[in-house]
Amino acid sequence: MAACTRSFRRVLTGCHKSLLISNGQCSINVSQIVPKQVPVRQFAAVKAVKKEQKEQKDEKQKVIKERKIDDTNRHKPFGLTAWEPIDDVYITRFYPKPVYDAETAIGMLKKFQQLDFTYPKQPIYIDLKLDMKLEKKKKVDPFVSTVHLPHSFKTDVNKVVVFTENAEDAKVAKENGAAFVGGAELVQKILDDEIQADFYVAVPDILPRLLTLKNKLRKKFPKSKRGSVGTNIPKMLELFKTGHEYLVERDCYILTKMATLDMPTEQIIDNLDTIIKDVCSHRPLNLGPFIERAIICSATSEALLFKIEQFLPKIEEEDEK
Repeated sequence: MAACTRSFRRVLTGCHKSLLISNGQCSINVSQIVPKQVPVRQFAAVKAVKKEQKEQKDEKQKVIKERKIDDTNRHKPFGLTAWEPIDDVYITRFYPKPVYDAETAIGMLKKFQQLDFTYPKQPIYIDLKLDMKLEKKKKVDPFVSTVHLPHSFKTDVNKVVVFTENAEDAKVAKENGAAFVGGAELVQKILDDEIQADFYVAVPDILPRLLTLKNKLRKKFPKSKRGSVGTNIPKMLELFKTGHEYLVERDCYILTKMATLDMPTEQIIDNLDTIIKDVCSHRPLNLGPFIERAIICSATSEALLFKIEQFLPKIEEEDEK
């Protein structure tokens, strides 16, 4: 049976070839009618379409994020069940997160520590989100600041290096508690990690000889904006020996320690007030609130939103004459 089938195919093939040879015009027509199977590369077109779809999707997500819904005078927030739950047990995602007064939030943190039997001297953190916008599409540059807290919670004193080549200034620096004092001879020791400190201060005259330390010290390099360059060495040492440093991370966030749970609530409030006022000093007050959102928490507790209106500096109103 298979042999018969193969023979039949050969006969048909021979007839087809003889037909094409005998009729040249027919072969031309057939070649024109039958489309040729030419391979076509479509990778570039597919890639362009995917890129356009991705850009459209990104634009839609950007519009959704930028769209702000005003919940003023609404009977309930947009997308939520109600403004406040009517029971003590509820699903948190159906209601807006509560915002507490600072005193209330600190009291809750202390209560959490007692209920969870955690370490009573654990640190308290604040997380601030800043509005870095300025006029004419400008932004506030991420900054580092050192502030003197009214109630220190650190047990160790910061190590401070003083750069000066004046013998009198060096003597004053040692008397006021500087860890290391010297001139350009300290540069190589710092590069070799023989000297390590928390802060570095300098007098203005010696700055040109310290430029090789910029890549090594980075944000710790002495700068006049941070108050680490000046002629009043005792004042600088007083600030940096017991000062608290914080910085802006991820463009607009500040996460820093401010106290410990075992401190009295009044002292925690004083430290909080000092940090918030120092943060607000880095942008003009007439541009509106600098802090968009404030969170407070301890090392083992949940995060709590708190109100900051009582800590914000007020614009001094000029008397109209």
